[in-house]
Amino acid sequence: MPFTTTLALAALASVIPLIILYLLHPKPLEIHLPTLMFLMKVQEEKKRFYSSITRLIKDPLFLTQLLVLIFLSIAAAGPFFTTEEPLSGEHTILIIDSSASMQTDERFNDAVSIAQNYVSKKNSIILAENVPVVILQDVGASGTNDALEKLQPKATVADLSMAISSGMRLLSDEGGRMIVISDFTNWDGDDPVTAKSLAESYGIKVTFVKVGKSADNVGIINGWLEAGEKGYTYNCIIKNYKDTSEQVKVEISTNGNSDVSKTMTLDIAARSTKQFMLTNLGTGITKVKLANADNLMVDNTAYISIPKTTQQNILLISDNGKLPSKTALSLIPNTEITIAKSVTSDVNENDVVIIANKDTALSKEEIAILDGFINKNGGKVVFIASDALAPGMADFDLFKLLPVKPLGVTKATDGVSLKVVQATRLTEDMKFDEVAVYRYLNVTPRSDSTTLVATENDIPILTYQPIGSGTVVYFGLNDALGEEAWGNFHNLPEYPVFWAKLIGWLGGAGDISDYNVKTGAITALSKAQDYSAPSGTMSGNRVLYDEIGIYEVAGKRIAVNLYNDRESDTTVDASDVIERSLSKTEPSVVRATTYTAKKDIDIYLIAGVFLLMLLEILIIRKRGEL
Repeated sequence: MPFTTTLALAALASVIPLIILYLLHPKPLEIHLPTLMFLMKVQEEKKRFYSSITRLIKDPLFLTQLLVLIFLSIAAAGPFFTTEEPLSGEHTILIIDSSASMQTDERFNDAVSIAQNYVSKKNSIILAENVPVVILQDVGASGTNDALEKLQPKATVADLSMAISSGMRLLSDEGGRMIVISDFTNWDGDDPVTAKSLAESYGIKVTFVKVGKSADNVGIINGWLEAGEKGYTYNCIIKNYKDTSEQVKVEISTNGNSDVSKTMTLDIAARSTKQFMLTNLGTGITKVKLANADNLMVDNTAYISIPKTTQQNILLISDNGKLPSKTALSLIPNTEITIAKSVTSDVNENDVVIIANKDTALSKEEIAILDGFINKNGGKVVFIASDALAPGMADFDLFKLLPVKPLGVTKATDGVSLKVVQATRLTEDMKFDEVAVYRYLNVTPRSDSTTLVATENDIPILTYQPIGSGTVVYFGLNDALGEEAWGNFHNLPEYPVFWAKLIGWLGGAGDISDYNVKTGAITALSKAQDYSAPSGTMSGNRVLYDEIGIYEVAGKRIAVNLYNDRESDTTVDASDVIERSLSKTEPSVVRATTYTAKKDIDIYLIAGVFLLMLLEILIIRKRGEL
């Protein structure tokens, strides 16, 4: 029989003290006996010794206590056996489309009502946003109904295919069914019908349920900012999806005030768009609202966030004068760059410190200064990979600050490519797949670090970790040029963009696009923290912008808008999706009929222990000892 923890069987040795305890005799009394009687007593003692084992085995109290110890020891080892069980249909995965279009009329409420009719003995709920969000897993009917009543629609584009794939993983062992409830008007990723066919080929029953009907709408489908001499200009595009022309009243309010500061009326022809501009926008929050009520209100409002410009002080530590990172940093607006060859005590005057030494390892004094800068003052430090960080050159104390553990420098003659491990605002629009790396520092990530970019063989390249009140970033693409270059990233146009994104993220400033994002964007935070969303306060080390409105994250006010033509088109019927999903096709994969189930025995052993303890009490009571 297999055991989960075989080492726990050592607890069986506890029966030895029990046996010794029962074999011990009371201390003999010293009495005077004649010689003949003494010899008779010796004979009796011999008989008593040989019969003690027999009496011990026949003692029910001893046997009960012995079994208790044996059962407990075996239960601690976690015995189990495996059986082939038929796939079950009891587990129901409820996949509910939570995209912006589901806010049309009563679509989302209808979806929740329909989902309640499919609740079974065991249920899981997945909200289909641009990434699947598992609301609950393996929960009974009562808990599932409670969770369904609290669901609210979001404002992203749904990736139904990815949500179905997540459901397949949840049902991979025991099997079950999936109920996909959506308006099926728009989606990201693969065709959901293809995902349905794949799931069914593995024996999972998938049912598509359509909600909603065609409706009229007028919405803001795009908006962007352009910098000018006197401020920013906001360009806005409004689309009329109706079959008749519409007079649209636009209300503008600034600095977060509810009072309308400006209004305009636009005549928009049927099935056409109209563009207007707001010029010389100042800092703060500007709100653009369509006063006309329609069937989808989530795209009737757009928010604009323009931050106050603050200068960032960057300290670049390097023993090499020719650095592509220096050139890239100099292109970032509102930054003051200081070049130095060593870390000194005035490091606290800087917002971000970049360590780009090529051959010179940091001294113990420099490491101690950086340690105080990070842990006590909340400083931000970026370490660029080089030979100076490799074991044998770098001081051991430095490894305590790095979010990775260096193992040595590795050469890749044919080059290795990069991949995005975790998509965030730092990796968005960055073509890391075009980067070729010919030399890199072989590192392993710390347990509490986060890797955003890695090589194709999973060596971290961009990793960060909160330390104390500060943040440390490891950037594994060396700053060398020419024949000593470790890769080609510095030759790509994305290189200065990357540094602008990284410094903006670390320093709390950044490009204007960092303050105005579309729903579905994801931002990585340097550490887990509270942030404010339109629906309330949340916490985590990543922010999924899935609501329209203003987010307050790490001191920044971020405007989030839908800006999606297809999601705003509420006139789409999408009945063809249901028709295609009902077409009968033979599965391309042989369906499984059973799964290997693990059956634990420890619960039965523990139940036996309780019964034996009850028996022990009865034996003691019968003997008159209780």
